[in-house]
Amino acid sequence: MAASSSSSSSGLGCKYDVFINFRGEDTRRGFVSHLYNALAKKPINAFIDAEKLRKGDHLSELLTAIRESRLSIVVFSQDYASSTWCLKELVQILKCKDTNNQIVLPIFYEVDPSDVRKLKKSFAEAFAQHDRDSNAEMEEVQSWRSALTTATSLSGWDSRNYE
Repeated sequence: MAASSSSSSSGLGCKYDVFINFRGEDTRRGFVSHLYNALAKKPINAFIDAEKLRKGDHLSELLTAIRESRLSIVVFSQDYASSTWCLKELVQILKCKDTNNQIVLPIFYEVDPSDVRKLKKSFAEAFAQHDRDSNAEMEEVQSWRSALTTATSLSGWDSRNYE
C-alpha cells in the first residue's frame, strides 16, 4: 500500500514524484517520516512502503513503484545493507536511472559515505552475511555491491554535515 498525498506529478508515465528507499528499522519513525511529511506538504507525491508490505513477498509492488517514479531518494543508514529488499530496490533504482533518466539522490543518514562505498563497518558485516547466506546468489550479491558503489558516486547529502 502506498501512502500518498495529492498528486503534483506531471512526469510522463510517472505515478509518483518520489520513491523513498530506506531501511525501516533505522529510519522509518524518525528521519524518513519527517522527510515524507515535508514532501507531502509541498505537495509532492511520494511513495513510501507501508510496514505491512514487508511481511509477505510484495517486492514486485515496490519495484513497480520505483519504475513509476521520477526521482528516488536513497537513505543509506547503519543497517541499510543488511536488508536484501533495500539492495534489490537500489539495483532497480539504478536501472531506472540508466533507462528512464530517473534522478537519484543519495542521503547518508548518520553513516560515512566512504564506509558505504568501500563496504566498511556495518556494510562489511552485512555483505559477509550475504556471502554466507545460501539464499543469495553470488551474482546477485555482486550486483548489490556494484549498486552501492555506483550510488555513492552520485552527488548526495551527508546528514553529519548538518545539525
